Amino acid sequence: MTPRSTVRSAVRSTVRATARLAAAAVAAVVVVVVVVVVVVVVVGAVWFGALRLGGLSTRAEPGTAERLLARYAKHVAVPREARTATNPLAFSPEVWADARAHFADHCASCHANDGSGDTALGRNLYPKAPDMRQAATQSMSDGELYWIIENGVRLTGMPAWGTGGPDDTDTWKLVHFVRRLKDLSPEDLAEMAALNPRTPAELREEQDDARFLSGEDTGPATPTPPPSQHHHQE
Repeated sequence: MTPRSTVRSAVRSTVRATARLAAAAVAAVVVVVVVVVVVVVVVGAVWFGALRLGGLSTRAEPGTAERLLARYAKHVAVPREARTATNPLAFSPEVWADARAHFADHCASCHANDGSGDTALGRNLYPKAPDMRQAATQSMSDGELYWIIENGVRLTGMPAWGTGGPDDTDTWKLVHFVRRLKDLSPEDLAEMAALNPRTPAELREEQDDARFLSGEDTGPATPTPPPSQHHHQE
């Protein structure tokens, strides 16, 4: 075999190998596209069927596919650098107390003081407020928790708090709170209940009860809003 024929043979072999690799790559892309299309079609069909049966009611529970897709979408929606962020705020009794008070004032209406989500608002959102004591929340990184609190989650009841920056002290305190939900004592929960937002009617009722128990006149009282010392920047 001459040198020229050897080169020609090597070139043909390289071209054939390259063609095989290209064909394999195209086939892989086609498979991925087909899988994605099938998943979209199936989820769309399930969603459309549920829509026809129940309309847009928030009373229904999300299906398994919807929960998995929503969980994955929430994960990838958090920027990579945010997911790897660590809490720069050292935990202390003062941070723990401040976080409890902040959560009671800002978050408990939907999430409940104990993080269970078992409130009138939390139960009727779609998706419902999660039980943050469970693995779905506790398995998130500190950075993911911070980003979700700070930026909210679209198409849910979770609003954005703070300025959206990476160094909001109040939000990092709340990350500590979420991590320690199972450490809440009955005394902690009672203290938080006293800090929960109240309607004027609830304030009047509490003040009337207090006046009755103290032996004072039980005529209608003008509600005095409780002082709030925890203002998350909005």
